[in-house]
Amino acid sequence: MSRLGGLMRWETAVTALLIVVFAGGAGFSPDFASNGNLSFALDDLSEIALIALPMTLLVVCGQVDLSVASILGLCSALTGKMWDGGMAIETIIPIVLVVGIVCGLVNGLLVTKLGLPSLAVTIGTMTLYRGLAYVTLGTGAISEFPFAYTDLATSSIPGTPIPYPIALFIVLAIATGIVLHATGIGRSLFAIGAQEDAAYFAGIRVKRIKLILFTVSGLVAGFAGVVYTLRYGSARADNGLGLELTVIAAVLLGGIDFDGGKGTLGGVIAAVLLIGLLRNLLMLNDVSTEVQSIVTGLLLIVSVLTPRLIAVVRETQGRRRGARPAATAAP
Repeated sequence: MSRLGGLMRWETAVTALLIVVFAGGAGFSPDFASNGNLSFALDDLSEIALIALPMTLLVVCGQVDLSVASILGLCSALTGKMWDGGMAIETIIPIVLVVGIVCGLVNGLLVTKLGLPSLAVTIGTMTLYRGLAYVTLGTGAISEFPFAYTDLATSSIPGTPIPYPIALFIVLAIATGIVLHATGIGRSLFAIGAQEDAAYFAGIRVKRIKLILFTVSGLVAGFAGVVYTLRYGSARADNGLGLELTVIAAVLLGGIDFDGGKGTLGGVIAAVLLIGLLRNLLMLNDVSTEVQSIVTGLLLIVSVLTPRLIAVVRETQGRRRGARPAATAAP
């Protein structure tokens, strides 16, 4: 119960900070709270929001996938290459999604069949997939995609500031939330993250679940590559470079324990929105992308360090309370 209370307090703090940033941004810049700017801000975090969903499930399970941005870049490069070769977008998208699935499957097989740590595996495949992206497209760019698709990736639902990619994210977030917090699969993920050996001996198919999670992560990263390409109207091998750190920062800032077994999707969604609004506010004030990267890095450090500090403080307080009766009983 105390652990759940701690999570709720963390979620509340992130949500409160989100409200403060929104209110401060609206007061600081008259354009910040306009429908046009909010639509732009939400659209700008589309890929981060989408990839954060399977990343949340992975980290809850005690795993991580650092190759997601490279899969995005590879799928973007393939989209451009095939479009430049005369293929229709309707044919390209399924092929790219299959490539994303294969990339995720490779990660999952290396982790589950060879027993390698996911951090080491995905650092390696992060470099591999990015290299394949450059082999596919080189350092150039492909543009002039069909307007119907680029418009769909950038326009909003009529009468709202909600872009179509974010509308899809909302649907997927609801489904992910139900799976994580209201099904036996979700309970299995938390069990694996908390104590993998105990989960295995309890009959949970640990390796199968991990393999599925990495495959889904690859699929979503591949789809995010298509969204990214159409949203910017440009396919490049370096698309999404560094995006994996922003995704992980959002997941950890949302209260998901990097060691696994603890956290809620609601906190992650609040953190994704917080990072998106902060980026937009900095952009409106002409803050460079380098400074924006520094802010993301600081948020990542804070999201990792703060829970550890809180745990140390609570442990120290618990020891002191336990020592008081003994001290009183001493002659």
